[in-house]
Amino acid sequence: MRKNINYFFLVFYVFSISCNASTQTVEDKILVNNSDSLTNDSLLTLVQYQTFLYFWEGAEPVSGMAPERIHVDNNYPENDKTVVTTGGTGFGVMAILVGIERKFITRQEGFERLRHIVDYLSKAERFHGVWSHWIYGETGKVKPFSPKDNGADGVESAYLMQGLLTVRQYFKDGNENEQKLAQSIDKLWHEMEWSWFTQGGKNILYWHWSPTFGWGMNFPIEGYNECLIYYVLAASSPTYPISAEAYHKGWARNGKIVSNTTAYELPLNLKHNGAPQYGGPLFWSHYSYLGLDPRNLKDKYADYWQHNVNHTLINYNWCVENPLKYKGYSKDCWGLTASYSPIGYAAHAPGKENDLGVISPTAALSSFPYTPKESMQALTYFYYKKRDKLWGKYGFYDAFSEKENWYPQHYLAIDQGPIVVMIENYRTGLLWNLFMSAPEIQVGLAKLGFETNTK
Repeated sequence: MRKNINYFFLVFYVFSISCNASTQTVEDKILVNNSDSLTNDSLLTLVQYQTFLYFWEGAEPVSGMAPERIHVDNNYPENDKTVVTTGGTGFGVMAILVGIERKFITRQEGFERLRHIVDYLSKAERFHGVWSHWIYGETGKVKPFSPKDNGADGVESAYLMQGLLTVRQYFKDGNENEQKLAQSIDKLWHEMEWSWFTQGGKNILYWHWSPTFGWGMNFPIEGYNECLIYYVLAASSPTYPISAEAYHKGWARNGKIVSNTTAYELPLNLKHNGAPQYGGPLFWSHYSYLGLDPRNLKDKYADYWQHNVNHTLINYNWCVENPLKYKGYSKDCWGLTASYSPIGYAAHAPGKENDLGVISPTAALSSFPYTPKESMQALTYFYYKKRDKLWGKYGFYDAFSEKENWYPQHYLAIDQGPIVVMIENYRTGLLWNLFMSAPEIQVGLAKLGFETNTK
């Protein structure tokens, strides 16, 4: 008990200094006298705060952007320690808005960091207005993701712009400097040539383009997976929009995206690529929906709220049933998504081929809007029962396996960001409300045939 008490006094002290304010300014005051008496709201705030620090204290110093990874043991891939990620930064700028609203930082501090990131992005390498997946933070030059992937990454840039448009909406009616930031984001948004990624007008979007290999990656994007936001933004562009046909004929595959799959008596109405029976990894219900509000979001293919709820519950039920008999799986310890694993990065999902016995905390925690009861069960288990092995400087580590007794002290930006953002969407709807307030997004969604009667 003494160790727990001292730990929480330390958390409280760091928390107070970082907030630059008394604890009374924090919406859900962190309790320090006994770690076992935290209310659920206080625990949510603590998790958001600690995870937010990845994008605040852990940011790459030159760019201000999110590092692709942070390894507490300093065991990095070669030349990777200062590499930043565009998609993870999109999630990170949303996390900074949460930091402002939760009073982890002041509005001015958040504004200055965001302005620095936007200024950096305006000077970093781009291709037809679109950034690469990875960037060397010190130089703004591309770090190839793979040999032919040394240019534009449409999907990662869509995640980035989803976040930036949310920032634009947050500051657009602010003071003069804040309005200038919003205008700078607007300029970047207008410069993105989404239609270029149809390879000259094909009715489908492609993921990559390289200045040296052209369309050599040749990766057309068909649904369903994590890429819905790419089509939504491309259709919403005020300068380089794609046609509605690209969405319906490309993404939706002329209606073949629709599925009649049922698992655990839960229908999965969209055909998940490579995972038809139980659905893909849970990040498919997270990344596109950090800003895009799935509440009452419908088109002729699916009710996206119900789809995401069912997708999450199928994942949960698989872990509870635990047909592969992995050590540690239970109603309190669940969540399969793409993350680190003992054999490298892997897209963990239900099914014999995709479930490796690895639990990724981001899977359950980023699902709070869909499964609040089940996600809280997981959160309290991870924190109270596994904290000594799972909890570090930037919140919960990326993944673990009780089967392998494997607990690496590693973080990934694309897994940390959704935790902060989706918990906030569960609590207040902040990022959903901001992104959906962008008039271009409403126009684009209507163009594609979506209903968006968000409550």
